[in-house]
Amino acid sequence: MLQFGVIGHKGRMGQALEAAIVDAGHVLFAGVDAGGNIGSFASRCDVLVDFSAPDALAANLGAARVAGKPIVVGTTGLEEPHFVILADAAKEVPVLQSGNFSLGVTLMAHLVRETAARLGPEWDIEVLEMHHRLKVDAPSGTAKLLGEAAAAGRGIVLSDNMESGRHGMTGARAEGAIGFATLRGGTVAGEHSVIFAGSEERLTLSHAAENRMIFARGAVKAAEWLIGKGAGRYTMNDVLGL
Repeated sequence: MLQFGVIGHKGRMGQALEAAIVDAGHVLFAGVDAGGNIGSFASRCDVLVDFSAPDALAANLGAARVAGKPIVVGTTGLEEPHFVILADAAKEVPVLQSGNFSLGVTLMAHLVRETAARLGPEWDIEVLEMHHRLKVDAPSGTAKLLGEAAAAGRGIVLSDNMESGRHGMTGARAEGAIGFATLRGGTVAGEHSVIFAGSEERLTLSHAAENRMIFARGAVKAAEWLIGKGAGRYTMNDVLGL
């Protein structure tokens, strides 16, 4: 039985996490939200789970480092500076960060990388995602995760080959580009497809989340796996042994 500290407890994912923690036979020791004092409980938890906001990441990682506790980070909307501080924190404590904690999406990203590695640049790659109307970041963390997997398979840098938000006279699609399309509406928990479009044929890998509990259960599984690991940067691929 593990004692969890959840950062971003009152959010949608925080509430799902509480249910997943209890279902797995663990205890939600403490939950904190904006303005709360993370350091007041971090040292008494076995593991911290952060699903809050990008601007809170530095403080949350700092609390984990001071307490010497492993931390699972599922906050989306992260930019390059956030990944720098994640890597820095991982020098002292175990850090597992992912844009998506679904076991199905983790396997899908593995398949995307393998497919991109085997199909040449003449196959166009497009990442399509849809989420509920209240989601504030775009493309989603999962879409970026899948785009990074495709880029890794091709041996290229995503930021140098990413096309998104096409509008107006954009010209022809650049060869080797990885395109992104974002849809928002309703109460969609999350749908993602990676389309490989070749000459007269098309391959699509897709995943549909029917309930955000799949992400919460994956995050709990990640936290369980992280216990006892040494300082370092980990991903869901490590959890599944990919």
